[in-house]
Amino acid sequence: MTHKLDSFDRAILRALQQDASLSQRDLAERVGMSQNACWRRLQALKASGVMQGETLRLDRAAVELDLTVLVLIKTRHHSQDWLKNFRQIILSIPNIVDFYRIAGEYDYMLKVVARDMNAFDAIYRKMIEKIDIDTVTSYMAMEAIADNRPLPV
Repeated sequence: MTHKLDSFDRAILRALQQDASLSQRDLAERVGMSQNACWRRLQALKASGVMQGETLRLDRAAVELDLTVLVLIKTRHHSQDWLKNFRQIILSIPNIVDFYRIAGEYDYMLKVVARDMNAFDAIYRKMIEKIDIDTVTSYMAMEAIADNRPLPV
């Protein structure tokens, strides 16, 4: 289902990306619409798949996941069976919070969060013991300058 976004839809999406806990009344007020019109827009955005659920962002330090690691993976394997197994293994590790197939020198990029270097090493070992990987390169994030930014709608 395709949904052509107009200025009201975009205003709703910007407001909700900043604060998904806004009441329907506050949201409607913020975007300059009646509550009923705003509610209908929300329903259309959800039905079309533009809005995909509501989540809560956590403070990583507060939940003791201070280390962020970007992992680049290169493989010699590109069969459907290998890929299916690789995806299952990667998706079974909850500390891997982002997972991309990429173009360029490497084939995949992962974003991993962990308590510390020892915890990351355990995740790394779990990953490489189950998957035949050619090259793995890891980059430790020193500072999150911009993380989980809203989409520019």
